[in-house]
Amino acid sequence: MHFMNPVPVMKLVEVINGYGTAKKVTLDIIELTKTLDKVPCEVNDYPGFIANRILMPMINEAIYSLYERVAGVKEIDTIMKLGMAHPMGPLQLADFIGLDVCYSILEVLYDGFGNSKYAPCPLLTNMVNANNLGIKTGEGFYRYTQGNKELVVSERFL
Repeated sequence: MHFMNPVPVMKLVEVINGYGTAKKVTLDIIELTKTLDKVPCEVNDYPGFIANRILMPMINEAIYSLYERVAGVKEIDTIMKLGMAHPMGPLQLADFIGLDVCYSILEVLYDGFGNSKYAPCPLLTNMVNANNLGIKTGEGFYRYTQGNKELVVSERFL
């Protein structure tokens, strides 16, 4: 079972079929998921499942767009929110997930598929190495302060 974060809020659970998983086990897990008031979605066991396999390359590409100075933090997030109807932009979402977690998932995808499209952007690597991990450390693409509801772009990206 792959729960989406934050678990108390998100309804989706990816139900992962392993190579040798019996159909009865999958059906039991689907029913268990429903008893937890969650929505099950059955997928097969490959690196990243479906959610991370699609989400992380998008986040990585947003980071590359910033790294290559195609657009700024606010512009990238605004385009994805208003132009693509995402509830938050990919850079804000990366901060929310944790840049270290994003990095780790991209490494799993890269190692699992051996495809360079999954290699973490050098900017992401640098941010993780500098311990700028997003909300959990108070700074990522945005700066986070206690009680401040307004998103403030990190000074390094101004």
